[in-house]
Amino acid sequence: MTRVGRDFGDTMHKDAVPAVSADVTFASSRFPDYKIGPNNQIVEAKLDQKVLSMKEVVARETAQLLEQQKRLSVRDLASKFEKGLAAAAKLSEEAKLREAASLEKHVLLKKLRDALESLKGRVAGRNKDDVEEAISMVEALAVQLTQREGELMQEKAEVKKLANFLKQASEDAKKLVDEERAFARAEIENAKAAVQRVEEALQEQERTSRASGKQDLEELMKEVQEARRIKMLHQPSKVMDMEHELRALRAQLTQKSENSLRLQKELAISKRSLEKSSQPYELDGPEALGSYLRINPLSDDAIELSTCSIQWYRLSSDGANKELISGAIKSVYAPEPFDVGRFLQADIVFDGQRLTLTTAGPIDPAAGLGSYVEALVRKHDIEFNVVITQMNGVNHLSESIHVFHVGRMRIKLCKGKTTISKEYFSASMQLCGVRGGGNAAAQALFWQVKQGLSFVLAFESERERNAAIMLARRFAFDCNIMLAGPDDRAPLGT
Repeated sequence: MTRVGRDFGDTMHKDAVPAVSADVTFASSRFPDYKIGPNNQIVEAKLDQKVLSMKEVVARETAQLLEQQKRLSVRDLASKFEKGLAAAAKLSEEAKLREAASLEKHVLLKKLRDALESLKGRVAGRNKDDVEEAISMVEALAVQLTQREGELMQEKAEVKKLANFLKQASEDAKKLVDEERAFARAEIENAKAAVQRVEEALQEQERTSRASGKQDLEELMKEVQEARRIKMLHQPSKVMDMEHELRALRAQLTQKSENSLRLQKELAISKRSLEKSSQPYELDGPEALGSYLRINPLSDDAIELSTCSIQWYRLSSDGANKELISGAIKSVYAPEPFDVGRFLQADIVFDGQRLTLTTAGPIDPAAGLGSYVEALVRKHDIEFNVVITQMNGVNHLSESIHVFHVGRMRIKLCKGKTTISKEYFSASMQLCGVRGGGNAAAQALFWQVKQGLSFVLAFESERERNAAIMLARRFAFDCNIMLAGPDDRAPLGT
């Protein structure tokens, strides 16, 4: 067992309890400007109200954060106190073990002395002297052991005193750490508040600069307008003459463009009249949205159209692109909004021959339809009265009135309060004019709600049918859906 000298207490006092100033570094020569208020709350001391610049505020908050970071070194002091307390506890345990060993030595010496005493009565002469000498040695050892026990008791008292001292020092260090932690939190909150104040000051400055710049711009615009007004006051006749000239030029340009279109169509019609002698069929009907085109035979000898194969196409204005109109295989075709600005062509195949008929010009838009659609767009939900003529390709016998709702995100078909079908715009939805169907084709549209469900709806007028198609396609486009007919490719700008 390790022996502990008498100078143990002094050594532990010097090594385990260093001076407080040895490991603590104070960032300044004064304590922070804080006070402990009621209920152990931190109260910040009131400072003199002084207007500081933004740079000074940031520098001051940065210095305070650095000071708080340096003050956190008190944790190291608390850690050392904890280590000293653990060492003292270990020494106390060793002292207890030594006390138990000393007690065992006393018992052994007593038993040895009793044995020597019993042996002393049995021997004589020189052996007896040896036994007496051994007894005296045992008694001397007992005296030394007693002295050693006294020393151990003194050392134990010193260790206990040192442990109490270290425990108190550790508690003080913990209290100091808690106080410093509270101070650090308060300083962090103050730093956050300072940063927020700086940000608010910057935002306020930016708003002020924007407002001043906007005000300056408005004043400049007012000055420019005033200067223009003054200039017009000095030269009123010249400005009015220029306005009248512009209006006259615009009217002349519009009239000339109309005359040019009319002459182009008359030229195309004259060319077609020259070619009629060699063609058995012709296209008849207004070439405008809201009407329908019909293939008519020019003579009684022409083959019946029911025995011919017919296919309609869309042609671009320059004739470079040709697009098949899926399902348009009848002798009658009603143009729809996709056809505006493009030519229509019908291919007729009979007796192994192919005959091509083309419109004289591009399909014209319906008069007033654009303004009518723009007026309807302002509404959230547009209603049209319709009649269901077909459902899933089968004729619908009932002619009762239904309501066709075109919304900004979905289309709904109702009869009174009963909803026949309702579907949001999707890639599987199709909507176009009816491709065939006789004289009523210009008033009907085809609506595929989803796979396996479709309707053919007849409207009250051609304008309502075309407006419903244009509105549905416009709202679907806002939902990133291109709404068209079967196999259609929507042109740009529709």
